[in-house]
This record gives sequence, C-alpha cells and structure tokens, in this order.
Amino acid sequence: MLKVIEDNHKKQNEEEENMMEVKLNDGNQIPAVGFGVFQIPNDGPTYDAVLAALKAGYRHIDTAAAYMNESDVGKAVKDSGIERGEIFITSKLWLQDYGYEAAKKGIETSLANLGTDYIDLYLLHQPYGDVAGAWKALEEAKAEGKLRSIGVSNMTPKICKEYVPQFETIPAVNQVECNPFFQQRELRALLEKDDVKIEAYFPLGHGNPQLLSHPVVRKLAEKYHKDAGQILLRFEVQDGLIVLPKSTKPERISGNICIFDFELTPEEMEEMRAMDTGKGTHDPEAPGVGENLLRAYKIHD
Repeated sequence: MLKVIEDNHKKQNEEEENMMEVKLNDGNQIPAVGFGVFQIPNDGPTYDAVLAALKAGYRHIDTAAAYMNESDVGKAVKDSGIERGEIFITSKLWLQDYGYEAAKKGIETSLANLGTDYIDLYLLHQPYGDVAGAWKALEEAKAEGKLRSIGVSNMTPKICKEYVPQFETIPAVNQVECNPFFQQRELRALLEKDDVKIEAYFPLGHGNPQLLSHPVVRKLAEKYHKDAGQILLRFEVQDGLIVLPKSTKPERISGNICIFDFELTPEEMEEMRAMDTGKGTHDPEAPGVGENLLRAYKIHD
C-alpha cells in the first residue's frame, strides 16, 4: 500500500512538473511560474527571499541589472544546494548599456554579478535608445552560449512592429504587464504567429484590491478553497502565460506556486477573460518614458 501511495505522489509530482514547463520558440524550456525580485533590496533581503522561493519549489528566478540585486540572486542559487542546471535564471539589460559595445559589457557584468557562466534568459529591459545595437550583442552572446534564450520587455504591438523586423533572431519572450484586468489580447495575437511567449509581470495586478476582491475571483476562491492570488495565477498559467509573482512573505511565496492541484473549467476561464478592461498601469508609448527611466535608475556612472 505504501508503495502505491509513493508511486501516486511521484506521478502527481511529475504531472505538476510537466505542467510548469513551457516550451519557447527556440526549443528551450522555461518554468511557467517564476519568482520576481523587483524592489527587493540586495545584501540580504533578496538572498533570503530567493532561498525561500527555491525551498518552496520555484525553479525560475527573475531579476535585472536595474533591480541591483543580481549578486544576491547568484549567491542564493549557489547556496541553495540545487544544481545550477535545475534553476532557470532570467536577467535584463538596462538602458544605460544599450548599443552594441555597451551591451556586450552589460552582459558580462550580469554574468559576473550572478556568478554563473550562462544566463537562461536575458531580456532588453526597455524599448528605447539603440535597441537594435543592444539586440545584436544579445544575439552574439546567445551564439557563444553565454545566454540560452533572449527576449524583450515592455514592447507594445506598435513598438514590436518598429523593432522586431530589424532583428535577425525572433525574441523568445516579451515580458509585459499582464493580469485579468489587462490581458494584452492585441499583443498576444501579434506575437502568436512567431510563438513568442508573454511573461506577465504584475500578474496579481500590483495588489489592486478591486482585482483581488472581484466577485468572479471571490466566487472561484471559495469554490476551490484557494486565495484570490492563486485563482489569478491559475487563470493566467492555464491561459498560456508565464507568471512572475513577487513576495517577501514565506507564506505568500509558497502559496503562489500551489496552483497545479486544480483546474478552472472552460466556462470559468471565459468568466475570467470577461474581466479584461484593456488598461494597465504602465504605458511604454507615453512621451518621455525612456528618459524618465534613465534618470530614475542609474546602475553605474
């Protein structure tokens, strides 16, 4: 009997692991649920949060040069006792390092900060400045094995149409704000033809109480004995998104990955899709966004 129970648990764990893997258009696999570290300080807090996330079962950590905490991520990965090949690390090139030569140096800095020979996914963090030159450096680093997959972030349909035709390599992902109130349907339709995956930041609506207390979300949370965040994340993953929830609270960190033991019905998925307002909190096309971001985030002199 004990062996049967163990076999069932093993089968369930394998099924959950398979559900958590998404195949990118370059053939690489990425965990569907990642742990984001935006606005978590370096020199301790990020280290502790990443260790807690890895202990809870996360195998995808999302950082960036502009988060100023790549070194804590690298230390936590090293100290976790988990083999490097089992952990998917994403980082991003900041605007200060755009342009071909500057981007090559930026990539090397990220590798050094993370203490790794390769980064699983590396993104252009923002779509401003010498995007084409920076992308060329990412393509070369990918060919050299320093980057396994490359992608972009904060690209709207209009911005995608401006830059992506200049690229020799189609991005593997586009990381953008995405949640049930802002489902990015136009962008997803555009990217679908090249199988570019959407990575959703702010998948919980940046803590928007109107989203978390929405009647549909409350109803489903009660039915499935889950919290509101788990319902949102389950919907997003089931709808084909890669999600990047963030928390520094151990109970929230562990809870956000417990979304593979239930499934929303087709009718419930449609109810969630009907929540879309088409409006987010960040407009990458607004005048002066690139300049304002450069002033706000200085990662080096």
